[in-house]
Amino acid sequence: MENMQYAEELVREFLVFRGFTNTLQSFENELATDVGRGFQVDKLLDLIFSVYVPKFQAEKLVGLFGFFKQCLSSSSTGTVLLASLSKLELSVMRYYIVYAVRSGRRDKVLEFFGTSGNDLMRKDQDWTPWFAIPYVKSPSTDPHFRLYFSKEWYEALRVAVRNFFDEIFNGTRIPALLSISLEKNTISRLKKEIKQLNSKLAQLQALLEEKEGQLCRSRSHAASATDASIAQSTSSTLSSGVLDEIIVSSRDNQDTYSHATPNPDNRLLAQDLVDAAKAKFDLESLPTPSGHVTTSLNLCSENGAGGSSLMLQDGTIETGRAVEGEEEFPEVKVDFQETFLGHTSPITRCRFSASGNNIASASMDGTVRIWTYDSSTSASRNATIYCGAEIMSLDWECKSDRLLLIGTAYGGIKAWNVDAKRVVCDLNTTEAFPSVLDLKCSPVEPIFVSAAASRHVSGYIDDSAFASLTVWNMKTWKAMTVLPLGEDPPAITSLCFNHNGKILAASATDGMIHMFDMSAGLQITGWPAHDCGIRSILFGADETSIFSLGTDGKVLEWSLQKQGHVLWSINSKSSSSHLRHEMALDANGRRLLVTSGSVRAPIYQVRSRESGLRTLPHSASVTTVDWHPTLPIFLTGSADNSVRVTSIL
Repeated sequence: MENMQYAEELVREFLVFRGFTNTLQSFENELATDVGRGFQVDKLLDLIFSVYVPKFQAEKLVGLFGFFKQCLSSSSTGTVLLASLSKLELSVMRYYIVYAVRSGRRDKVLEFFGTSGNDLMRKDQDWTPWFAIPYVKSPSTDPHFRLYFSKEWYEALRVAVRNFFDEIFNGTRIPALLSISLEKNTISRLKKEIKQLNSKLAQLQALLEEKEGQLCRSRSHAASATDASIAQSTSSTLSSGVLDEIIVSSRDNQDTYSHATPNPDNRLLAQDLVDAAKAKFDLESLPTPSGHVTTSLNLCSENGAGGSSLMLQDGTIETGRAVEGEEEFPEVKVDFQETFLGHTSPITRCRFSASGNNIASASMDGTVRIWTYDSSTSASRNATIYCGAEIMSLDWECKSDRLLLIGTAYGGIKAWNVDAKRVVCDLNTTEAFPSVLDLKCSPVEPIFVSAAASRHVSGYIDDSAFASLTVWNMKTWKAMTVLPLGEDPPAITSLCFNHNGKILAASATDGMIHMFDMSAGLQITGWPAHDCGIRSILFGADETSIFSLGTDGKVLEWSLQKQGHVLWSINSKSSSSHLRHEMALDANGRRLLVTSGSVRAPIYQVRSRESGLRTLPHSASVTTVDWHPTLPIFLTGSADNSVRVTSIL
């Protein structure tokens, strides 16, 4: 019913056009007293539990349920729904009486029974004992009424009311007038998608033209290199120099070239030969000084994947493999995929909100965008936030989608209210620790923890930096305490709360995992998990284990019941000692998604003999990942400036 307002505007426009001024006035009057609140569940809940009951407006409460009974009487499934609505009405009336007794307004109870008592007795004989409640000395301890005074019963009632109205509003047949609004929104969304696809098509066409130009230049270069090699084949000295730079596959020539002196000119010629091989020119006919050994460009690359490689002057390996380190897994089977192209620089972080309806994504240019991938979800929260510094961390408030926390590379922590569309708090870390590498909100209390480092390099983590862990109050927006890490502790790269917020896990650049008791504000345990730095840490789904991702690409699952015991491990091929890799678990804790230096990201099956999966490709490396809190939908952000939402089968 999100398009109700647009439909109402159409009705007003039509009535004004026809000159039905009296009808228009009646329409406006009824809108002002709309007890149905536009079929919006949250407004109805507020009306019942925050207005009618606290203000003892029993007549309006009865009238509200009468209104919905009238609405449901014309429905094809009205009989079943009317029965459920009647039961819900009786429970709400009992809550009204309980609230009045608890507030010391027994006169309101007597007044209620005087006006509605006969109707209640007709509907349900169980109301008989309730007529005695104004005269019971302590009804909250009476066995017959004790249940209705409990907090659990009240919360269950609110959930039941919410679920019922959700059901009837979603199941109500949509009038043709509202369908017009829905079609308008669909057309707008399709136009936007067409515009994005046209933009992407233009980018791909430009990339194709660039690649075709590179291929033409490569062929021309390779051809000239081949001619030059043949022309100088009679010179045994030059030929020997060329072979000095090529790693031969035959052991016969190993001793001949083991003490050769590098020649820069010959290295360039060797590179030309490699380029020629890449362009599929046949170099097997080139003469060699031995006359019988076939020289092969080194195809025994270190990863064993068959990519050609060559040792350069600086000692590094240049590879001809198109995608380095990509997992040889089958592609995921996709239900749907949406691509967001609103950013203009590489993506640093992307996160689903607590409900999964909204997404926050950040890029290196210091902008954060809030958006939704679902056309049925309101886009009213969509926004762009300019932070003026590289975004290092993002986290949503755990209890709602209302607040987003943003950590920057220069000591800034911003709290963005998505409903008000403004920054409600702008904090600063100390000058000694300006880089906010991670932020985590408690799932229970109104607090969050920031992991700040003494320095950073854009897009990288400085392993020589020191760490600071600060606990902040989200009501006062002030620092509460600094968690103890010892003297000059290595930088903390990742944080994770358990389900009740009592335990905080933190990973560090020295390979340590630290565990904190948040109620005491003290570290309770810790152990060396990796021989290198750790980039990401996650509690397992049942919280009896914890996952850690090292800079060497190893993912380890540690038992929390038997400290130091590894339950499961995998060696991800994407690794770097400095890049900010991360991982994410799905809602069931069975699939682990890891960032990648490749255009695809691997999805591992945790503790399973089944092979993993890999995502559909971006056009650059995958820099950040996240899973939907409840559905098989994941996020991938890339260095190609795009963010993708993928639903898998």
